[in-house]
Amino acid sequence: MKASYLVIVLLLSEITLTSGEDPNYILLGGFGVGLGVIVFALSQWVEILLPFDPTRLQRDLDQNLYGQHIASDVVLKAVSPFLFSSQPTKNLVLSFHGTTGVGKNHVAKIIARNIYQKGEKSRHYITFTSGQHFPLKDQVDIYSENLKQQIGRHISNSPLTMFVFDEMDKMNPELAEAIKPFLNYVPYVNRVSYHRAIFIFLSNAGGNVIASTAVDFLSAGKSREEIKKNSKGMDAQIHQSIFSYESSGFWQLVDHFVPFLPLERKHIRQCVLAEMASLKISVHQHADLADKVVREMTFFPPEEKIFSVKGCKSVRLKLMPYVDDKI
Repeated sequence: MKASYLVIVLLLSEITLTSGEDPNYILLGGFGVGLGVIVFALSQWVEILLPFDPTRLQRDLDQNLYGQHIASDVVLKAVSPFLFSSQPTKNLVLSFHGTTGVGKNHVAKIIARNIYQKGEKSRHYITFTSGQHFPLKDQVDIYSENLKQQIGRHISNSPLTMFVFDEMDKMNPELAEAIKPFLNYVPYVNRVSYHRAIFIFLSNAGGNVIASTAVDFLSAGKSREEIKKNSKGMDAQIHQSIFSYESSGFWQLVDHFVPFLPLERKHIRQCVLAEMASLKISVHQHADLADKVVREMTFFPPEEKIFSVKGCKSVRLKLMPYVDDKI
């Protein structure tokens, strides 16, 4: 009996289920095996993929992403056909650009929670931060080899894996070269297909170009919503700022470059209210707290003070002193 359970655990250790399958029964060798009392023990290994619903993703973006109409539109149009395709010819590669705190990481997490039942806590949602994971220049060869092994292992276990690389503008170009083979149109790398994976690169590169475009639009009396992906050559300038420090073909494998606009006061206030709800800080007891936090933020340009310098990045930190007084 002990041997039987061991076999079941080994067979199920890397299984990812779609939500259309019954998580209580898995067919092994043609026989239905009731998980029963061992389902709890296996829950840390077995994961459920959500059926993709573009309407749900759009609603999530509309309700939880502030001031990023371009990013919302591009992400929805890029992710939807990719996840609906039964046999994509290439994995999905997105590159998010903008200044700090404008929602790049946040959008990656929104995508994750529309794919995995556990969202960003899924073991198939893999994140790397250049400064944290690849800090030493003299260790780049070791980092490259480890990175290739990790990508290969994760995709072998689950084809629909999300990889999020933060601080790409700080990443050693040699590490980008290590990632490059996995982004290509080649059907297999070491007999493994990578066409179901999603790669998202987050970068501050191009942020100044995007911010400058936004300032020009508002200074000309135009609405923020009138800014398009290619307004004032913004898209081309983002590409130029990237290719200036990385001359290899790595960035040519990116499917969509997504600009994130700097955030205005009204967007910061939305961030504050969302964080207050998350921290369970009473809006009724602290009616003026949102406006107080907004006033403490630094804005640019110096005279007009339209956009937040750090976006929503420090909002949570500014709210923490009020957490103990939330009830």
